[in-house]
Amino acid sequence: MSFAALPPAGSWRHEGLRAGFEVAFFSHDDRGLQVEGATTATEDGESWIVTYVIRMDPAWRTRFARITRRSGRFDAATLIEADGDGGWHIDGVLAPQLQGCLDLDLESSAMTNAFPVQRLDLANGREASVPAAYVRAVGPGVERLEQTYARVGGGHYAYAAPAFDFSCRLVYDEHGLVLDYPGIATRVW
Repeated sequence: MSFAALPPAGSWRHEGLRAGFEVAFFSHDDRGLQVEGATTATEDGESWIVTYVIRMDPAWRTRFARITRRSGRFDAATLIEADGDGGWHIDGVLAPQLQGCLDLDLESSAMTNAFPVQRLDLANGREASVPAAYVRAVGPGVERLEQTYARVGGGHYAYAAPAFDFSCRLVYDEHGLVLDYPGIATRVW
């Protein structure tokens, strides 16, 4: 399934697990895609905001990110650099635990679930293991998150993150952006 060009922007309403909103703006140039956005929510009685700038290369591999996270008890800015071949640096320090990851996944974002789906362009019935550099909305560090995506037909993908004992069926639009992330978010525009 080849996806249509991304729209200039997208937005999602957090539902179920948290209450909030995410907005992302997309721009392309000869180096790839840049995504700038923010997501805000209240979850378990704590409000937070995450702003991000993420740069992807033309093959949809994460190459750079600047992420700022703030809550009532946490405030941090994180600089992430990736070589596109699975090597990562976090705030200038080599991150061997992320070796082999090509994608960045923000806990606070439905939008970042577009990256592996776009990069892999899986055929119906195909599955891929897609470890990602995972950044929590509140809390230090960047950790490795093992996850799988399986295309089950059309814009439907079975998603699993065993570390969280979580699985669901994600629905994507013609642009490869999440329309429905059950219990997490719904695309508004």
